Amino acid sequence: MSLVTASFPSPSNETVEGCVETFRKNLLSIKVFGNSVHEFFAEHPSLNDGDLPPIHSLRSRVKSEAHLRKKVVRKKVRENRDITSENLLDEVTDLFGVRVLHLHLQQVAEIDAAIREYVGDGHLAFFERPKAFTWDPETKAFFERLGLEVVYRDTQYTSIHYVVKPNPSSKISCEVQVRTLFEEAWGEIDHLLNYPEETDSVACREQLSVMAKMVGASSRLAEAIFRSHREHQARRPT
Repeated sequence: MSLVTASFPSPSNETVEGCVETFRKNLLSIKVFGNSVHEFFAEHPSLNDGDLPPIHSLRSRVKSEAHLRKKVVRKKVRENRDITSENLLDEVTDLFGVRVLHLHLQQVAEIDAAIREYVGDGHLAFFERPKAFTWDPETKAFFERLGLEVVYRDTQYTSIHYVVKPNPSSKISCEVQVRTLFEEAWGEIDHLLNYPEETDSVACREQLSVMAKMVGASSRLAEAIFRSHREHQARRPT
């Protein structure tokens, strides 16, 4: 039995363009704050120092007007969410995005602790409780031990999302995604083929699913390799 996704009328062109105008008016503030979040990760000493720092690399981007238009329409048609020029900054929290990439799962704990410490010191505020998206039971258990809210994704997507803002009263926000390099590679391929519309190729969907399982296995293997390395280093004579 197939499930039918509800479809709602598209927003008017006036509504969509009103959202774009709000985005333009706030673009400088969005960029300045987003770049400051990127700089926090790029300059954080304990996240970047040592032979194997928790952060491997960073990526950041500001959402394009074309993608914003599509998102406003998609949210209305698929979810019946009325995004307007007045509530845009509350409803669309990824106008600026930062991706924090790492090599193996245990590094998440250090990245998560650094973010929470920065928020705790009052330099940032959470827009919402951090969420971890995954399909993998073992990864889910690890995220839960960190105190993250875990959301199951049957699309095989795995990533942690933090939405931060400068202070509790600010309307400006930035989405931070934390994931492994393996997950980033899968996500880039999946995004090209499955977003915003899912591919109608059964073969592609099945291959993406297999690749997601390979990514999960590769992430576990990477974790095991680095654990073995740490144990070996600890046994070496000083």
